[in-house]
Amino acid sequence: MEKNFKLTKLEKSWILYDVGNSAFTLLISTIFPIYFDVLASSAGITSEQYLTYWGYAISFVTIIVACSGPILGALSDRGPFKKRFLLSAVVIGCISTIALAITSSWVVFLLVFMVAKVAYSLSLIFYDSMLVDVTDEYRMDKVSSFGYAFGYIGSVLPFAVSIIFVLFYESMGLSFQMAIFIAFCINALWWFVMTLPIVKQYKQKYVVQENHASFIKVWQTLKEISENKKVFFFLIAFFFYIDGVYTIIDMATAYGTALGLDSTGLLLALLVTQLVAFPFAILFGRLSQKYDSEKLISICILSYTGIGFYAIFLNSQFQFWTLAILVGMFQGGIQALSRSHFGKIIPEEKSGEYFGILDICGKGASFIGTMLVSFGTQISGNMSVGVSVITPLIFIGFLFFRKSTKVI
Repeated sequence: MEKNFKLTKLEKSWILYDVGNSAFTLLISTIFPIYFDVLASSAGITSEQYLTYWGYAISFVTIIVACSGPILGALSDRGPFKKRFLLSAVVIGCISTIALAITSSWVVFLLVFMVAKVAYSLSLIFYDSMLVDVTDEYRMDKVSSFGYAFGYIGSVLPFAVSIIFVLFYESMGLSFQMAIFIAFCINALWWFVMTLPIVKQYKQKYVVQENHASFIKVWQTLKEISENKKVFFFLIAFFFYIDGVYTIIDMATAYGTALGLDSTGLLLALLVTQLVAFPFAILFGRLSQKYDSEKLISICILSYTGIGFYAIFLNSQFQFWTLAILVGMFQGGIQALSRSHFGKIIPEEKSGEYFGILDICGKGASFIGTMLVSFGTQISGNMSVGVSVITPLIFIGFLFFRKSTKVI
């Protein structure tokens, strides 16, 4: 790794998309669940039902992305289409985000939310696969870490402006509905504007020349992966450990709200998560210059195992703040290093397809976590029972990851 590390213009434009889409990520982790709770409560939905429906909606999204992601990823590899696919997903996501603010039905809200979340998740497949075109193997860990780091800190600005409207709408002479509309518009516009640099700068270097139908190509790649044990075991590991990570991210605010914790405190705690995540993501990027990324990923997985266990006993505002800080410390590292590690062990010309498959094992796999949390809560009537499934999932991922590192 270079001692005097300086980002290129192309790398900066790629990182800016992380800044843009992270605003949407923070929005769906904070204000979305709170607004949905308002809509659901007005319709007589209980806290347990609220958490269950929210979890099911996220799970259905992951099924859709898991089925469509690899095929669209394969299509993006066959020509200079990644940029077009990315822009299309962003436009759909931004329009859906704004549309969410004008509905008064919790059912319609969930349906539009699913559209926005699908578009967002698909955009990440094309974006992540661009990493192999944007930089080289030796700079990949740090560029990926910078993406998450500046994504965390960059998302704070639109979120901070949005939260002012949501928390102080009455003193501004606004209705709650108008405050929500303004907040959603701010984040959608931020997401779109931050996409423009990569759309302008990016040029696809690696293209697959084969003319097989996409679903046939995906099947062939799955057979290739089964023979490449390093990639194969990493995907299994990623399936389990990132499942737990994304379940915590997707359901943290919903869980805290269902426990009856103060919504203002929840939002501020998650803002702290973003602020903590920024320096720690940078730290993991720098550590990757001195230590093997496999060791760093192992540390992050074990840390998240402890975080998942801690979440079982969550019942106070202080504990939620502690959880938010712990998540911030390791969230960026585990995501950034996993992304760059995968980028280094796959064929560059098939990055779109491979990252589409990774998404099945990643965000697609969070179907298991959110479904188990929702199902466990629904059956037992106890939210802690539902949350208890997260820790074993992450630890199983750790075991498979260690196995993948031993494959030559």
